[in-house]
Amino acid sequence: MKYPRNGKNLANARQLRRDMTPQERHLWYDFLRYCKPRFRRQELIGSYIADFFCYDAKLIIEIDGSQHFDPEAVAYDQARTAYFHSLGIRVLRIDNGKVNRNFEGVCQGILIAMEQCGVQSSVNIEC
Repeated sequence: MKYPRNGKNLANARQLRRDMTPQERHLWYDFLRYCKPRFRRQELIGSYIADFFCYDAKLIIEIDGSQHFDPEAVAYDQARTAYFHSLGIRVLRIDNGKVNRNFEGVCQGILIAMEQCGVQSSVNIEC
């Protein structure tokens, strides 16, 4: 299934791919890029840009920094999540601190979430 995309955000998505946060970079280069089925970085879905998206699992992974805990950001994130849910996409939010403190647990949580989405996953490296 193809999802709606707002092409006006393409340049921003490309910039975000180049300027990933340290936690996004760690998760991508040390785990997600080795996952099967494949994840995509900074994927355009509607008017939003998802940090990581697996089409086969219909799973978005969002890495949340401290700015996501401000009341306005919480409301914005809730609207984003509701939109993704309306498309049948599950959203897994992971705090930056968890990536820093418990990377292996984060990786295991992602694999479990993929299985809960009905997708058998594999990884070609040790987490």
